[in-house]
Amino acid sequence: MSEKEKSTECCKGGEKAKDDSGLGLGVLFFLIGFVVIFLSGWLLFPKLLYSKKEQPFNFNHFEHINDNGADDCESCHFLREDGSFNGIPDLDLCINCHGDINGSTEDEEIFVNEYVKKEKEVPWHVYSRQPDCVFFSHAAHIKGAGMECKTCHGDVGNSTECRPYEENKITGYSRDIWGKNIWGIKKHSWDRMKMDDCAQCHKKETGSKGACFQCHK
Repeated sequence: MSEKEKSTECCKGGEKAKDDSGLGLGVLFFLIGFVVIFLSGWLLFPKLLYSKKEQPFNFNHFEHINDNGADDCESCHFLREDGSFNGIPDLDLCINCHGDINGSTEDEEIFVNEYVKKEKEVPWHVYSRQPDCVFFSHAAHIKGAGMECKTCHGDVGNSTECRPYEENKITGYSRDIWGKNIWGIKKHSWDRMKMDDCAQCHKKETGSKGACFQCHK
């Protein structure tokens, strides 16, 4: 092979190596950009989608159950005679113990002065409020299946503070009804309660996932 031919072959090889190098860098930059955009969206989108709201005042579950003699969750949250569930106690029930200020906390003063004395229901932000198209029967789960409250709600009875309420700015519903982890990875049953989680439990306990109209109306 002549010197000219060798030179030509070397040039071709150099151009090919240069092209391969450029392609490799392009792929690398694309992957890095994709990862950065993906993680940014994953971390920032929830912060943009949800707004945090505080409850009107703090409610100490631990104090009510352990210090004030409440037997269990059913002292305040119970099934009515018609089978419906009393999730948030009415003011009439609270007045039995809070007709007057009987504690030294600022929350107690707010409750008695702003709500009890004014006969005004507390506008609680309800973590588990479901969309209008969803029907959930507490009676079927509590009485029928014998489930404990903490199976779905966690050990709320030992909590001393109310968590911030995270509201979806688009739907107006709480983040809790879908859960924070949309990947499906969860440590506890109450970390994420989506439809497929319910279906999985129904299949395990009854052998059937159930029909759509059992929960959706």
